[in-house]
Amino acid sequence: MLAAMNQTGKQPPEFPEPRIVDAGEIRMAVHELGDGPPVVLVHGFPELAFSWRHQLPALADAGYRVIAPDMRGYGGTDKPPQVSEYTVQKLISDLEGLLDALSIDKALIVGHDWGALVTWQMALLAPERMAGAITLNIPFLKRPPINPITFMRLKLGKDFYIVNFQDSDEADRRFAEDPARFIDVMMRKRRINRGEPKPARGKRRPLSLLEMLDREDPGGEALLTPGELKYYADAFTAGGFTGPINWYRNFKHNWKSTKGVDQNVRIPSLFVGASDDAIISQKQIEAMKSNVVDLEIQTIEDCGHWTQQEKPAELNTIMLEWMARHFPAN
Repeated sequence: MLAAMNQTGKQPPEFPEPRIVDAGEIRMAVHELGDGPPVVLVHGFPELAFSWRHQLPALADAGYRVIAPDMRGYGGTDKPPQVSEYTVQKLISDLEGLLDALSIDKALIVGHDWGALVTWQMALLAPERMAGAITLNIPFLKRPPINPITFMRLKLGKDFYIVNFQDSDEADRRFAEDPARFIDVMMRKRRINRGEPKPARGKRRPLSLLEMLDREDPGGEALLTPGELKYYADAFTAGGFTGPINWYRNFKHNWKSTKGVDQNVRIPSLFVGASDDAIISQKQIEAMKSNVVDLEIQTIEDCGHWTQQEKPAELNTIMLEWMARHFPAN
């Protein structure tokens, strides 16, 4: 068993070693705890199943079978080299293949960041495999009328990180030069200063991960202990960042291939936002209400984008209370 130190220096419950599961097209490294109704935890970028280290024991203790895979391109899971191997359809197929391999008809799917995007799309494309959805930080985003990369390029420019990912492999190389530095810069506790006026429209600088990496002071407070940071750094040193970045390189494909898909989510859904998440606006959260039929929204205060790692106790309480009503363990 592999254990890691938490933010307080105390050792959390043990994080289980993975087993390799044949999910059909790929083999997935899967961490699992508990017995009972199945819950699959889907991580985002640049994360791992390890990002759910505080949720696995809490949900397992509450009577659930908790399954956290390293997703395609990450950690101990296979990393196909082609960009075309990272479409949203492939990512959903991996989850379906995982359920099949574990003889699970349907499960509660929980996603954070990119994992939330995949969870929402699975609710549209394969809802029959889902008992419900819990998404963290990223709300349901209705399919836009134009190619999202075209929109980002026009509105946010070439330095915006998603646009930059399309145009070059600079990020793949730069992030891999010092994975520990990149993960430390990314996973920090950052707070929104609500006393400062917002920049005028057109004056806001696009989010550039390369620029963040170059700053002497990345800002915020370190979220990870040295042991936790090493766990991430070791995984990305071994596997690199091209697979994870290839998820972003399929924005255009995902948009084109989902033309005509009904944009209404009809499974029970919980969205958990964070008060200081600078990535998503309240307007985007409000906008999803008309497309998610059975929706509950909760917000964790004094919390940034890395919700399940930054405020694990608060998140676990919210999730388990909702699960008791919609997906009970007994």
